[in-house]
Amino acid sequence: MNNLNFLDKYQKATKRDYVARVVEHDKAECAAVAKQWGQDYWDGDRCFGYGGYRYDGRWRPIAEDIAAHYRLKSGDRVLDVGCGKAFLLYELTQVVPGLQVAGLDISQHGIANAKDEMRPFLHLGNATSLPFADDSFDLVLSLNTFHNLEIFDLEQAVREVERVGRGNKWICVESFRNETEKANMLYWQLTCMSFHSPKGWEHIYRSCGYTGDFGFIYFE
Repeated sequence: MNNLNFLDKYQKATKRDYVARVVEHDKAECAAVAKQWGQDYWDGDRCFGYGGYRYDGRWRPIAEDIAAHYRLKSGDRVLDVGCGKAFLLYELTQVVPGLQVAGLDISQHGIANAKDEMRPFLHLGNATSLPFADDSFDLVLSLNTFHNLEIFDLEQAVREVERVGRGNKWICVESFRNETEKANMLYWQLTCMSFHSPKGWEHIYRSCGYTGDFGFIYFE
């Protein structure tokens, strides 16, 4: 397992006011709305989630880095678990023509509002039960999803990624390296159910037999 940070470029483009997230709205109410994974979470007010998650091209450099690192080529199969609106999958198909992709998300709104080109390849479902055969994909990705699972579902989801991936894998989650980042994460998060340091996440991955790579989002 290797610690890889493909999202550094995305992170630097995101501005956050941690204190405002807590004091300007009823955070518990906002979290309850966010966990419905509906229109409010994706395209409603910022207090409920993304505040409008629209295609803007920012995933292209990330897709380029992922494709280069894993040496993706035409005919390879890639799965994104927790794909949302599938912007990353779309960019991967543009960076690597001929790539075969699939995405899965629990949000009907996310899939319904994905890019038109991607919708035929997207599945509504849960990360704990992937509707794919063993060893189906050359690369399995999961970004910003597994920290939303409680520990029993988290472990099952990690095992599912390992099961369907015949090659490379990369799971990226929210985490913290110090007390400041932990406090910022608690202020900002709406849907997180698994709070672990990087060492804690590595322990979970190893205990689940995970052999892929991993990455973290920090709230500095």
